[in-house]
Amino acid sequence: MSASAAKVSKKELNSNHDGADETSEKEQQEAIEHIDEVQNEIDRLNEQASEEILKVEQKYNKLRQPFFQKRSELIAKIPNFWVTTFVNHPQVSALLGEEDEEALHYLTRVEVTEFEDIKSGYRIDFYFDENPYFENKVLSKEFHLNESGDPSSKSTEIKWKAGKDLTKRSSQTQNKAGKKRQHEEPESFFTWFTDHSDAGADELGEVIKDDIWPNPLQYYLVPDMDDEEGEGEDDDDDDEEEEGLEDIDEEGDEDDGEEDEEDEDGEEGEDDDGEDD
Repeated sequence: MSASAAKVSKKELNSNHDGADETSEKEQQEAIEHIDEVQNEIDRLNEQASEEILKVEQKYNKLRQPFFQKRSELIAKIPNFWVTTFVNHPQVSALLGEEDEEALHYLTRVEVTEFEDIKSGYRIDFYFDENPYFENKVLSKEFHLNESGDPSSKSTEIKWKAGKDLTKRSSQTQNKAGKKRQHEEPESFFTWFTDHSDAGADELGEVIKDDIWPNPLQYYLVPDMDDEEGEGEDDDDDDEEEEGLEDIDEEGDEDDGEEDEEDEDGEEGEDDDGEDD
């Protein structure tokens, strides 16, 4: 093969390779466009599914209401049900100071209501008996999501009785100390009603709505860890006492065995003496 022929063949190969690249890029671009079309269909179905799910949720929210009402009536027969439930919940208990717990002993009922349009928000109502802390019979906090998706919240203004504002006590304690020490009580639970800084990420509201409200009984029935530990210690003491008694019995059995052997030796000695006589 001549040098010129070799050059021509190489040139043809290069031109064929460039053509393949152009074809490949064109196919890839077409594939991307088709993927985008398919993705649009998937998104459309996802939106449709979300609308259907909301309709189902609204339907079952209405069906659940009579049961929630019946449950509230039964809970009302149990003293300190709600304060016990909150104290037993790991996240909520971390927000409770001693005086918060005292105030929550007057809490008789909690209700969570999702708005007709579930996407638009929900409300939590706390019902209280007459108490030495505030005048309100009901404290509420609402969470809203407007059409543009911006979250907001609003709540009942707490009408504190003279010298009983737990939120001010908490801030005064922290300011006096200069900084919050580890052993000091947390910020008052009731500051939650006045905090609207981040309505879109209100952890306490979400915990009450999605975790406690669906089944508060599971937290009310959580066993007291101190009692469990106490029972464990008693069991250990009982075991130690039983082991001690067993040791005494074993030692007693050994002593009895030794006495029997001595008695037998003594009898043998007497028999020997008798024979000698």
